[in-house]
Amino acid sequence: MRSDIIKKGLERAGHRSLLRAAGVKEEDFGKPFIGIANSYTDIVPGHVHLSKYAADLKDMIRELGGVPFEFNTIAVDDGIAMGHAGMRYSLPSRELIADAVETMAMAHCFDAMICIPNCDKITPGMIMGALRVNIPTVFLTGGPMMAGKKADGSAADLISVFEGVGKVQSGEMTEKELAALEGSACPTCGSCSGMFTANSMNCLLEAIGLGLPGNGTIPAVDPRRKDLMRRAAEQIFEVLKRDIKPRDLVTKESLDNAYVLDMAMGGSTNTVLHGLAIAQEAGFSYPLERLNELSALTPCICKVAPSVPDVHIQNVDAAGGISAILKEVSKKPGLLNLNAMTVTGKTLGENIAGQDSKDLKVIRTIENPYTVDGGLAVLTGNIAPNGGVVKSAGVDASCFVFEGEAIVFESENDCLAALAMRKVKPGHVVVIRYEGPKGGPGMPEMLSPTSMIKGQGLGKQVALITDGRFSGGTAGLCIGHVSPEAAEGGPIGLIQTGDRIKIDIPSRTMNLLVDNAELAKRKAAWVKPAYKINKGWLGRYSRMVTSANLGAVLALPEEIGK
Repeated sequence: MRSDIIKKGLERAGHRSLLRAAGVKEEDFGKPFIGIANSYTDIVPGHVHLSKYAADLKDMIRELGGVPFEFNTIAVDDGIAMGHAGMRYSLPSRELIADAVETMAMAHCFDAMICIPNCDKITPGMIMGALRVNIPTVFLTGGPMMAGKKADGSAADLISVFEGVGKVQSGEMTEKELAALEGSACPTCGSCSGMFTANSMNCLLEAIGLGLPGNGTIPAVDPRRKDLMRRAAEQIFEVLKRDIKPRDLVTKESLDNAYVLDMAMGGSTNTVLHGLAIAQEAGFSYPLERLNELSALTPCICKVAPSVPDVHIQNVDAAGGISAILKEVSKKPGLLNLNAMTVTGKTLGENIAGQDSKDLKVIRTIENPYTVDGGLAVLTGNIAPNGGVVKSAGVDASCFVFEGEAIVFESENDCLAALAMRKVKPGHVVVIRYEGPKGGPGMPEMLSPTSMIKGQGLGKQVALITDGRFSGGTAGLCIGHVSPEAAEGGPIGLIQTGDRIKIDIPSRTMNLLVDNAELAKRKAAWVKPAYKINKGWLGRYSRMVTSANLGAVLALPEEIGK
């Protein structure tokens, strides 16, 4: 066993002495050491239950003949960090989490590992760490939150509250009504109840082969989570026995499967950023253009909040879950790589066999899709030579082609102030720049401005483009990840208020309608900005982070592009 490095031989007497002090018994030294990477924290609702969750899992591991060792990573709640300086730490936290998993697994020589993430950056961070270590690993997330209720009995979620702020500003809702919504929108623990980034990534775990069927959709408070935990505990011994490792499972083919799922269910644009980073850790290149190729082939058969307000993850689960979505799209020949191996020890095709939709209103057939192409699109043009990403599943078809006048903001805060003063008008293309990986730093999400735009009734009348990114809760004509970012001299930094911009989702283009001579003149006058932060973690991050089209991973200058 790999753990023999720290527990066998005369020279390991000191190691064994320390292990005994940690509770390891004599009879345990012949058993596999299983690392439990937990992301429990008291302040994140998706994680508040994970302490007990991990305790139950450890009991199961012991019963099955292993020795569990729990360790923790950090976890940032994007909703709580939203709209202030804390959001700049969200994306960077992914790198710290990956480093933490790598550090603990390498320093202590675990034989295998079970990762317990749940929200936003924690899932991709743990995937990246697991790929680096490459020991047998099973992912077991904490499960989604149940949807809340509005005063009229209709479904509510966190995004309903953020949009409520804009409705109060526009006079459509009272502060008292907002307070009532605030108290009812998030009724249980778990990752927020829509197809936001956390649930998108947790669902993708099933398609990429690292999570067991049901992982992405069984609610956190559902008793079936305990059954899933038992299966994960049993399966870690099976993958250890068969030596099935993360790099055996995460391949170009399985990442294709993950993105097909993402497009079929209209997942978060953040999956693009994380998938590219995961590919780099797995040791293969994955061109951004591949997403448009897959999108052209993938029907969008499932829409979940925020794309539609009355369908949440619990409804997808009741309709058959991720396996039912994958089973339906597999009916299109050649779309899924059904022979891809998964952590179950079976192929993806074997996992989803017979798992048909139980509710055709939630999971449609490929003959009756919402759209014939996928829910994500990569746009290029003179604003984004290296691409920008839009969740097309969340865009009203009437807005697929949009031309308007730019209103430019040098930061998210400037935009929020203008929105509060109702300066954004129908026909505007809101440009928020210097909020990319380097410029932010940290590429903050723009849930507050997008929610305010929608709450003010401008959701179909205003577009937004940014070198920052969006929450999975964002809907509407919002294009993020614009690369190169403004801080690196990207053309988004050359846009001026009053310029005309045309966005064309069907043709996958986004262009500034200004002639090349004028753009060259502006480029010559552009001055590279100073780093906003010069010390601490964000200071180091802003100097090492790469562009969004490379996954915003950290790299030394000589490593970029390799």
